[in-house]
This record gives sequence, C-alpha cells and structure tokens, in this order.
Amino acid sequence: MSRTSRTRLRLTLGASAFLLATAVVPALAHAEDVTDVTDVTDYAITVDPSTRGAAIDRTMYGVFFEDINRAADGGLYAELVQNRSFEYSTDDNKSYTPLTGWTVAGTAQVVNDAGRLNESNRNYLSLAAGSSVTNAGYNTGIAVEDGKKYDFSVWARADSGTTLDVGLQDAGGTLATAHQVKVRKNGWAQYRARFTATRTSTAGRLTVASSDAAALDMVSLFPRDTYKHEPNGLREDLAEKIAALRPGFVRFPGGCLVNTGSMEDYSAASGYQRKRSYQWKDTVGPVETRATNSNFWGYNQSYGLGYYEYFRLAEDVGAMPLPVVPALVTGCGQNKAVDDPALLKRHIQDTLDLVEFANGPVTSKWGGLRAEMGHPKPFHLTHIEVGNEENLPAEFFARFTQFRTAIEAKYPYMTVISNAGPDDSGSTFDTAWQLNKDAKVDMVDEHYYNSPQWFLQNNNRYDSYDRTGPKVFLGEYASGGNAFKNGLAEAAYMTGLERNADIVKLASYAPLFANEDYVQWRPDLVWFNNHASWGSANYEVQKLFMTNVGTRVVPSTATGTPSLVAPISGAVGLSTWATSAAYDDVQVTGADGTSLLSDDFSGDASRWTHTGGGSWSLDDGQYVQTDTAAENTMVSAGDPAWHDYDLHVKATKRAGKEGFLVAFGVKDTGNYYWWNLGGWNNTQTAVEQAVDGGKSTLIAKPGTIETGRAYDVDIKVRGRQVTLYLDGQEWGSFADDKPAEPFRQVVTKDAKTGDLIVKVVNDQPSAARTAIHLGGAKVASRAKVTTLAAAPDAVNSETATAVAPVVSTFKGVADRFSYTFPANSVTFLRIRQR
Repeated sequence: MSRTSRTRLRLTLGASAFLLATAVVPALAHAEDVTDVTDVTDYAITVDPSTRGAAIDRTMYGVFFEDINRAADGGLYAELVQNRSFEYSTDDNKSYTPLTGWTVAGTAQVVNDAGRLNESNRNYLSLAAGSSVTNAGYNTGIAVEDGKKYDFSVWARADSGTTLDVGLQDAGGTLATAHQVKVRKNGWAQYRARFTATRTSTAGRLTVASSDAAALDMVSLFPRDTYKHEPNGLREDLAEKIAALRPGFVRFPGGCLVNTGSMEDYSAASGYQRKRSYQWKDTVGPVETRATNSNFWGYNQSYGLGYYEYFRLAEDVGAMPLPVVPALVTGCGQNKAVDDPALLKRHIQDTLDLVEFANGPVTSKWGGLRAEMGHPKPFHLTHIEVGNEENLPAEFFARFTQFRTAIEAKYPYMTVISNAGPDDSGSTFDTAWQLNKDAKVDMVDEHYYNSPQWFLQNNNRYDSYDRTGPKVFLGEYASGGNAFKNGLAEAAYMTGLERNADIVKLASYAPLFANEDYVQWRPDLVWFNNHASWGSANYEVQKLFMTNVGTRVVPSTATGTPSLVAPISGAVGLSTWATSAAYDDVQVTGADGTSLLSDDFSGDASRWTHTGGGSWSLDDGQYVQTDTAAENTMVSAGDPAWHDYDLHVKATKRAGKEGFLVAFGVKDTGNYYWWNLGGWNNTQTAVEQAVDGGKSTLIAKPGTIETGRAYDVDIKVRGRQVTLYLDGQEWGSFADDKPAEPFRQVVTKDAKTGDLIVKVVNDQPSAARTAIHLGGAKVASRAKVTTLAAAPDAVNSETATAVAPVVSTFKGVADRFSYTFPANSVTFLRIRQR
C-alpha cells in the first residue's frame, strides 16, 4: 500500500453519481413478502446452466494483513504491554522516547550497553532500589475481564537479587491480587506470574516495583485466552473475525512495510538500522531475541507477531499463506532502486531460506527452526510475492527476474507473483504489465483505491484481459469509505471479479484492521479498540461473498438500467497540495464565445469561495496560496450549472513538494474534477475525479513542475469529453462517459451442495423488480435468501450494527420466477437443484 499515492483517498466517500430512469418500487422487508409472479419488471436475469463457466478456486477471496493502524501491536498481537522492551525511538516517531508508554516512580533509566539481554534487544531498563514503573497499555489502558486469567512475564537481572512487586490496577483500585517475584542473582532469567482479574476494566495499569536495584526487559502481560495458541498468541475476537470470513489466503506482512527503508539487516555491520524493510529472519525464534523496527506508518513494531505466527494463523483459519518479500526497490513515495549486487544476492538467499522455513524437513537448518518453534510439519507454502507497488517498473522487474529464476530453480512448484505498481492504470501500470506478459509471469498483483463510482463503472474491467497471459491477484482494493454505499459499490465490482474467475484468481480488500485511536488510513475492514471489535459494512459484504463463493461460474446475463448521461457541469477551482502556488489571468469562456468569468486579480478575490485549507491572499496581482503544509486548499468560482466551456489559468509553483491543481466541473467540496500537475511528490500529472470526496484517476502521465516557472493551463470541456493543454500543447484528453451501472449480478454453482447461487447487487434508491429465468434447471421451490439492506450512509460501530445480514426463505422459485430486490441491497439466493 502506497502512502504517497493514496493520501488523497483518506476521505469518507458517498454514493455514485448517476441519473436513473426507473420506476420507484417500495423496498421489501422480507423475502417471504415477494410475490412470485409480476407483470411488470425492471430487470431480467437469464441463466445458462448448460454452459460450463470458469472454475472458481477455493483461494479466490482472502485477507491482506499489514501492520497499519496499530493492527499488530495493540491489535491482533495479544500483548497488553506497550513498549515492553523499551525499544521505542525517535526513529519510530519524533514524539517517542524509550520510556513511551511508561511512567516512573523513583529512579529508572533505559540503558544500551553490554549488559543487555541480547544483541537484537538492545535496550533494557535499569530500575533503582525502591522504584517502580507503570505501563499504560493501549487506547485507554490495559483491558481485563472479570474472572479471566492473564500471564505476566519479565526478563530480569539483579546483582544482589531482589523482589519484584507486580500489580494490576486502575483509578478505582486493584484489578487482581498482586504478586511478588523473587529475582535470583545469577544473570538474566525469565520470571512468570499469573493474574486473575477480580473485575472488568478498560483502563488498567501494570506496575512493577523493585525492592533493590534491578535490570528489566521484555515486560509482558498476555491474556490466557488467545486464539488457538499460547504463549505469544493472537487476540481472540480479531482472529475470529478473520476466521469468520473463511479466507482462501492470508497475504502478509505488507504493504509499505516490505518495500520501504533500508534493505540492510539489523546488525553491528549495518549500524543496527532501525528504519528498514520487513525481513523475515528478524521475526522468528524466541520473542526476546527478535529485533524491533521502525514502522513505516509512524510507530514501533515489536515483531512479536512474526512470520511463524503469520504462517500459523493462515493454517488455523484454513487459508493459503502468501508472504511478500522485498525486491530491493523502494516504493510508497521513496522510489529508489537499491544497486548492491551482494545485498540483492543475500535477499534472494533469504527468500530461498523462507521457503525452507515453511516447507523444509526438520533436518534442514530453517525447517529445524520451525520445528523448534513448535511446528515440525511443513506449512505447505506454494505462493510467494516479490515486491509491492514498485513505481520503477524496469528497475523492479530486473530484480524480480533474479528472484524468480532462483526460486523456480530450487522450488519449481512455487508460484512467484509480480506486481503492476500502485495504480489501476497509467504508464507505470502499462510498462509493468508488458514486462510481466513478455516474461510469462504466472500472476500479477494489482492495487487500486478508487471512488464508488469507479467500481460501478468498471465492473467489466477484466472481461477484456488476455486469457492466455498472466493471472491477476487483486491484492488491495477499496472504494474509500465504510458506509454501506461503499460496500454496495464493492459488491457490484465483485460480481465482475467472479465472472472473470479464470483471470482473477485471488482478491483481498485492504486494509484489514484499524485501532480507532491510532488511525493512519481510512477506510478499513474491521475496527477495534482495547476491548471490542466490529466489522464495517464492507466487512459484511466481504463475508457474504467469501462464505458463498461457489466452485464454478454459471454464465448469466442481465438487462441494464436506463440512464441519462448529462454533460460535465460545474464551476472552476484552484488548489494546492503541500505546495505554495500563485494563479493569474483566469478566463472561463462558453462554447459560443461568451465570457463567463475573467479575473486578473488586479482588484479583489471576492468572486472566489475558499472551501479548503491553506492561506490565500492577493500578492502583486496574483492569487497566492502560501501554506506549504496544507492539503487541498480549494477555492472556487462560478456557477455549478456551467457546462461546455474553456478554462484558462496561468499557474506558478512557488515552493513545496508538488505542483498545482486546476479544477473544473466543481459541484461542491466533494464533487469535482481537477488536473493535478506535479502531484505525487512532483512525479506525476493526472486528472482525478472526486465523487462525494473520494477520488479516482482518469488519466495520468509522468511529469514534474518547475518552481518559479509560469505555466499556461487550458482545459476544454465539451459534453463529457475533456481536452487538456499545457503551454499551448495538447497534453491529453479523456471522455468520462462510462455508465455507473447500479444493478449487477453473477451466478455460481456450489459443487458440494449442488446449489445455484444467484448474487444480485441493487445500488439504487428504488427496488428492482426482476424476472429470473434459470434456463431449464430443475430446482426446488424454496431458496435460502441472505440480504444486506440498509440506508446508503449506514455505518457499523462498536454500539450499533446498522448493516447486518438477514436470512429468510423464498418459496416461489421455479424455472421462471420474479423477485424484487430491495433498494440499496446485496442479495444472495441459494437455490437447490433437484
């Protein structure tokens, strides 16, 4: 996942923009209320059970876990103590110290010297006699539940021996009976105690006090009840939400964690690099010997949740493990190819060693380590991905090829997955795909985060893919919001993924988890805090599809929605993103030559409305935005009803990271188009469309903007066709005329049960009366119906589940029958064949 290329998507999105000419039919509350025969229908679905459709692999849908939004420490990893090994650093976050998460009573200091626990765990706490430290946990504190057991452990050393008093309390008093731990005077050793909570609290604190001077490290508190394994287990409610999806695969550990930072190891030779890529050998073995690392998303990651735990999680939920390893080309805004043949060779060997760790016999070096950790049987690794969203396709592919050659030579059964960069289209995407096709790569990972409208418009994306070329792994996608309207758009798109199951072999929504108090990215599939978790509306959609996949597509067709495509209309706007820029000579001229707006800023700026951030002022006859930190500083002028016009602007970048933005078709703060010149850290120029705040890229090319140079920007809007000119030369053009079809369907067959599964998405505010023809299939008269229906803006929260499946029975199934699909709904009909 790329932070830089996705910054503009972290907004809550709304419904797609389309005008429908359909009859309004009341939504139905229960399937039993649907009449089985109706004279008038809005849609028709025709199924062809005699034609054999594409097989759907069991691994079709999976999950992608990345440690973002505190998904690991403070999340899926069940450890309750924050900064347990005193390794927090300003490398992780400028606000951090080695005592972040702790308060000291008396005297204590964090020490990094030869007395440490081990070379990978560099810091430890020196606690003076009569002093104590208290840990605040995550969110509001350490959460405990009345009657539940919690395992405490600590590594300690005391030259003269000491007694540790360990307590668990909150502002209301004791949460469990305190323990005394006797520390011997024979060097580092691990000591344990067990607490039983006497009441429930979400604001607990763990205190360790020492009677005499002592050294402490790896101060830990785990719930006794973790998901299937202890010690070092996973938080039950979060792991169970993964298991409930019945994922076909688990992709891990990233994401930007894999392809950012130093590619060096954590050793004296490299200077103990803290900002380094996720490298699997750091994350296995006893937890006290695992290094920590600076997390790309702005905090520390302990590696308590490491490769062994990821493999075990995949096995526990019945999923295929799918690890991602660094390709030595950084991404996520860093975009640097590491030119070090020896380092590349080491990473390739590390990848071969990873396969041995997963699959090798216990007599092998790395298979033996797996056995020592408690799993002598292999993990059956069959797929491995090299790299993540690299924005330098040629440099990436040169290195990918070396990984692939080495892996296939030693492990010919492995599927080695490549990628197509960080976006759904553009020059990087096209170049990467051509390289992958030419090299006959097995599978290519695509990532994109777009608006709901994009997902409704691109249901047929994979219909035209080369059936003889590489298969597609849709490793990361989301429509940019957690409202039900986002889930509806994603559901509509998923019908296209299933229809193309011969091309799209794997797919996973992203990101998976978010701790509500530590958010770097929205939206997310599952939300949580220190004591509760809840699935989003998107989660309910994913769960419905993932637990009703079927084994083969049954070809089907459906009529579409009559639509009226109006011309692009709206006011004009100026904006910046982390940049200061000056604008002048704004001219808007109608297609008939009429002047709609003329402003040379020689007077005031009263015609412009400031709706974004930043600081705008007139300066020497120019309109200038001066804040180089502000993002989206939009000012707009004109009439939202304007259409078929020419816009001219003179723009000059003054300072900052990017270029400037010129908007057209501006309806309001969340609905507009803009030409983003010098975006993505001044590496790319693109036209983006915002729909209810969420953006999709319509056309993009590499490009930079020079500081201090005045550019002439011209945009010609005719109907839904847009042509763009830079300094008098045509830069590009596009037609935004794809229909955002709100009615989508797919039919699959479940070989195990014999069921036909009719899956219908109705993403519009009126019910859809539908005639269904099963093509002569012999079927039972009853069908199990699972429906998700809610208001478009409905969201799930810790206290309310507005979007939840309703299961019912429909009794009117026949070869030809009618069914009314509720407004704003996803409906699955499981029809038993006789």
